[in-house]
Amino acid sequence: MDILLAEFVSSFLKESACPKDGRPEFAFIGRSNVGKSSLINMLTAKKGLAKVSGTPGKTQLINFFLINNQWYLVDLPGYGYAKVSKTQQKTLAAMIDGYLRNRKPLLLAFVLIDSNVPPRQIDLDFVNALGTAGTPFALAFTKTDRMKKTELERNVEAFLSELGKTWETLPPHFITSAQYRTGRPEILEYISKLLKNRPS
Repeated sequence: MDILLAEFVSSFLKESACPKDGRPEFAFIGRSNVGKSSLINMLTAKKGLAKVSGTPGKTQLINFFLINNQWYLVDLPGYGYAKVSKTQQKTLAAMIDGYLRNRKPLLLAFVLIDSNVPPRQIDLDFVNALGTAGTPFALAFTKTDRMKKTELERNVEAFLSELGKTWETLPPHFITSAQYRTGRPEILEYISKLLKNRPS
């Protein structure tokens, strides 16, 4: 897949306010500061499309980007640590849950996992919750350029091993680096495959 057009559409406070034109959607979500904006910009080859910030928790709305006039890339707020009040954290959690559980055009959610750290319970819990809810998802391990190959493989294998304790079939996973554009062809090809095979 070639991305020829990627443009910001709008931001929304809740799932029910999101576009109703029926275009398929692919959501991106991860723990705060996982490198989500950098990955989105890398995939779309459009620097600055998603705002990159050094402050965790900056994304607090459901952001829609139209890709090739065919499908939406959806940037969801991060979960976990963010410099917001407990009330705001609950609001964000409800926003995320409402979108992932109720959004009919959603074909897949990419859950971003920081490859630089051992498995974190917050990530495992989030992934398991998606499985329980029946939400289709894939994993994207980020920031893989920051460590040695052996360390990367160890952390990825450890995460998948933890999932393997409760999952019969592991979800698809991708190794990514925004700096070196690692994983871009594989993710875009996977998206293209899902678009072609989606029910009419």
